[in-house]
Amino acid sequence: MRAALNSLSHHGALRNARILGNPVARAQLAAGAALVGWHGGAQGWWRHGNGGYGWVGPLFWPFAYYDIYDYTIWGDGAPFWGYGYLDLYAGMFGPYGYGGLSGYQELGAPRRGQQRRAASFAQMCADDSGEIAGLPIDQIARAIEPTEVQGAALDDLAEASIKAAQTIRASCPTQIAATAPGRLAVMQRRIEGMISAVELVRPPLEKLYGLLNDEQKARFNALAEDERKKAASASSGPGCSVAASATVAWPAEEIETRVHPDDTQHAALKALQDATVRADETLKAACQPADIMTPTARLEAIARRLDTMMQAVTSVRTALEDFYATLSDEQKAQFEAIGPKRTS
Repeated sequence: MRAALNSLSHHGALRNARILGNPVARAQLAAGAALVGWHGGAQGWWRHGNGGYGWVGPLFWPFAYYDIYDYTIWGDGAPFWGYGYLDLYAGMFGPYGYGGLSGYQELGAPRRGQQRRAASFAQMCADDSGEIAGLPIDQIARAIEPTEVQGAALDDLAEASIKAAQTIRASCPTQIAATAPGRLAVMQRRIEGMISAVELVRPPLEKLYGLLNDEQKARFNALAEDERKKAASASSGPGCSVAASATVAWPAEEIETRVHPDDTQHAALKALQDATVRADETLKAACQPADIMTPTARLEAIARRLDTMMQAVTSVRTALEDFYATLSDEQKAQFEAIGPKRTS
């Protein structure tokens, strides 16, 4: 574990803005960290279509800050829209046993004497330094060549982007959640942090965009258009995962065999399964919209998607906690063992 996490920060990879600005590199970094504590095979079943992972140990949504900006500024939706039901399912049936999770160090800011690998791993939560959090601002400035008034608005956007990164970083877990309700609570807090971050960025972005003339808006929009042309040959598709329910079917037989629920528990389990079905259908229906041409509209689409994900997680978490409350300690242990036992 120690060697693997150290390798992620080789030559400062996790603090290098150019590397972290590449979604392929981020997916590779997330995959390397996600599989360190897992022993189910070379590829985990909770893997995203772009090769990354929505859960890296106890952390949900690594590099969330970058995924938001990739879609807002560059129009690359695959990393952001790849999140959905599969991650909710992985929250309920966590792929890591406690032994695997215990290898992950505390994700928050390192205390004095704590080894540097923890600080490097924390970069997956978000980086609130101006050098990295303000990364898109430089490209925007070069594209629009702002006037003095527009430059002041761009400065406001830069300040908001750093605050947004700080907000997302604050949603990073500092302790391991070893139960299914605990993991969904972590998931919910992370999404809440992302929603708050979007609300911080949206007003200054809309103000800046409103101050631009048509030519400047066209150049701003062209940042994403140019990026789409570069990725035209890629086969990543729209990025929104709509087939997760087919690849990770509800483990009814495993629950029955392991937990042996009584009639009361069966009723609560049925309510939980129904809640997950509704969440799956809701997330599928709210997939990535096509042909959004402006950054303000893309950020609005992100806000709507995060709201939808929050509703899905909240409803499933409520049903899960109701079911979990009916279980004995032995039944809870058997339920938690389902995820790590699943194969790729």
